[in-house]
Amino acid sequence: MYEMRLRAYAKVNLGLDVLRRREDGYHEVRMVMQTVGLYDNILLKKIKAPGIRINTNLFYLPGNENNLAYKAAKLLMDEFCLPGGLFIELQKRIPVAAGMAGGSADAAAVLYGVNRMYHLKLSKEELMERGVKLGADIPYCILRGTALAEGIGERLSPLPPMPGCHVLIAKPPVSVSTKFVYENLKLDGELERPQIDMLIKSLGEGNLPMAASYMGNVLESVTIPAYPVIARIKEAMMKEGALHAMMSGSGPTVFGLFEGEEQARKAYGKLLEMDEAKQVYLTDIFNVQSRD
Repeated sequence: MYEMRLRAYAKVNLGLDVLRRREDGYHEVRMVMQTVGLYDNILLKKIKAPGIRINTNLFYLPGNENNLAYKAAKLLMDEFCLPGGLFIELQKRIPVAAGMAGGSADAAAVLYGVNRMYHLKLSKEELMERGVKLGADIPYCILRGTALAEGIGERLSPLPPMPGCHVLIAKPPVSVSTKFVYENLKLDGELERPQIDMLIKSLGEGNLPMAASYMGNVLESVTIPAYPVIARIKEAMMKEGALHAMMSGSGPTVFGLFEGEEQARKAYGKLLEMDEAKQVYLTDIFNVQSRD
C-alpha cells in the first residue's frame, strides 16, 4: 500500500473526576470518554527519502519531532526498521490545545495507518501499548467509542455505546495550560464531582437525559474562574435547551448535548451571533469501532 487517508476523531469527557495526586506528580483520574464526529483528515504516503516529513494547514503546528503524529510514525518505523520515509499531511479541524485530544487522535491514526501500510500485523491492544508511551490519551483514541478511563487515563474499559444525539462544540479564543489547571486543582470536600457510576449506569440503560444529569468535570473549578467566557458559553447552550453543557478535558472547549436537530441548529446559530467562540461545530456522537 503506497498511501492511506484516515480520519482522526476528537473526544469529549462526559465525566471527569480527579481522585488524587500521585507521588510521581501525575493525577489519578476517573473519566467517561466519548468519541464525537469532528475529525482531522490525515494522508500518509510512502516516500523514497529516509525520514518523516509533515505538512499541515496550521502554520503554528510543529512539523518535526515535537509533533505527536511525527513521534507515532517514528516509534513504529524505528522499532521495525521500516525502509524509506513517510510523508504526513494533517488537515486540522479539531481545535488545538482545547481538551479534545486532537494531537492524540492524530497520533493514534498514524499508528493505525503505519501498521496497515507496512503490514506489521499489530493488534489494537499492541498499538495501544505503544501509544501510551507517547501520551495517556492515545490508547483511548485507538480504542474510540464510549469508555471508562482510569489511572492516568491509560486504563480503559469499553462501555455500552452512548445513545445518539447532536453535539455542539465551541472553543473560545483563549489558551489553557493543562499544567496550570492541575496544579491549581484543590481536591477538597467542596469540589463538585460527577457521579461516574450513575453516569455509566444511565448510559448502559440508554437513558440520555438521566446520563446528562450525572455528567460533570472537576477541572471547571479551576478553568472557569480563570476564563469566565467558558461559563457564558455553557449558559448559552443550556438556555437553548442542551441536556447538559460542560467543558471537555482541561478546556477551554465547551460542548453541549441536544436531542433534537432543530434545537441544536438554533443553538449553533446563537453561539455564532454571540461571537464568544471562534470555532463552533455541530456534529454527533461517533461509536463506530472500525476505521475508515
